[in-house]
Amino acid sequence: MRLPIHQIDAFAERPFQGNPAAVMPLENWLPDGLMQSIAMENQLSETAFFVPLNDGNNEFHIRWFTPANEVDLCGHATLASAWLILNELHPERLSVKFQSQSGPLEVTKDGEWLVMDFPRRPASPVPEYIPALAAALGAEPKEALLSRDLVVVFETEEQVRLINPDFKALAGLPGFGVLATAKGNKCDFVSRCFFPQDGIPEDPVTGSAHSTLIPYWSEHLNKEYLDAFQLSERGGRLRCRDCQNRVLIGGKAVKILEGIMFV
Repeated sequence: MRLPIHQIDAFAERPFQGNPAAVMPLENWLPDGLMQSIAMENQLSETAFFVPLNDGNNEFHIRWFTPANEVDLCGHATLASAWLILNELHPERLSVKFQSQSGPLEVTKDGEWLVMDFPRRPASPVPEYIPALAAALGAEPKEALLSRDLVVVFETEEQVRLINPDFKALAGLPGFGVLATAKGNKCDFVSRCFFPQDGIPEDPVTGSAHSTLIPYWSEHLNKEYLDAFQLSERGGRLRCRDCQNRVLIGGKAVKILEGIMFV
C-alpha cells in the first residue's frame, strides 16, 4: 500500500517549534497492529489517523497512537489533523468535527489560529504523592492533583524550567503523565509534561494536558481566558478558555513534510 503522510509542527508559529505530529488521512481503517507499527516507525510522540464520516468533508473519526500504544485524547495531533483538513483537503471549510474515544471534538479557524473544543478534566488533590514527586522531579512542589495525569504545582516558573526528572521514578507513579506547572512570568501559566510510561520522556507541547491545567489555573487566577506557554526545548504558546463543561485550546501550526509511506 501507498499511504500519504504529513508531518506538521503543532502549537508552532514557524518550523521546528511546537510539537511535531504525523498525520495520515485514510479512506478506511487499517488494522490496529499496522497503525501501531507505523507510529513506532515514525518515532514521534503521536501519529494521528482519520477516516471520513458522512459526506467525507465535514466529520471524521480520529485515532492517535504513540510509539507504544493508542491514547484516548491528543491535542497537538488533533490540531495538526485539523490544519491539514482546513488548509489543504477542504480549505473552503471554517471548522471540522472529529469523533474520538473522548467524544466529539470540534476545531474552528480563528484567523491564523485553530481553536479546539476539548473535554474539561479537572483534577482532585492527592497530597500523599508530594514526597515521591519531589524525589522524582528534584524540587519540592506546593501541591499535587490527579485527573488522567498527575498535576504538580510549583511556586515559580524557574522551578519548572530547571526540573531534571528521574524518568524511571516518574514511570512508577499513578496517572498517564506528570504535568509540572506554575504561574508564568510573562503569561498566565507555564508547564512541562512528562509521559515516560508511554515512551515519551518529555512532550514538547501537550494540548490534552490543558484539559486539566486550564480548569486549575482558571480557578486559581480567577480568569476565563488564559495565555499559556509550555517550557520544553521547542516551546509552544496556547490560547486557552475555561468554559462550563469544556475547554477551548488555541494554537497555530506549520507543515514541514509530506510524502508516501509504503507498507
